[in-house]
Amino acid sequence: MKAMDTASRPLDETAGLTAAACLFHGFSEPSRLSIVRHLALGEHRVVDLTAHLGLAQSTVSQHLACLKDCGLVSSRPEGRASMWSLNHVDTVMALLASAEKLLALTGDAVALCPRYGVDALHHGGT
Repeated sequence: MKAMDTASRPLDETAGLTAAACLFHGFSEPSRLSIVRHLALGEHRVVDLTAHLGLAQSTVSQHLACLKDCGLVSSRPEGRASMWSLNHVDTVMALLASAEKLLALTGDAVALCPRYGVDALHHGGT
């Protein structure tokens, strides 16, 4: 039994790392992060989010669908609209706070990274 546990550990670790990468990819778009931050304040309708963020309704709806597929947000009907809310608010906000601390420690290195920094983000980097 011990050999099987040892043999399965690399697969479990790979699956866990893949899931973590998928989670971070879900947070990788600035508009999605803005939506998450707004939903941390409480429920919003799509029309509220478009007004707060200055984004098109279709863009907000697409990002909400992505976040919903990741299990990060949920919606409930209210009249003809849907009220969107952030799932696991405390945990998501703790993750974002940790990211801010890490960014403070790395200074401009992340933003200046040639592969994933600001220039790559705007120019379709790798």
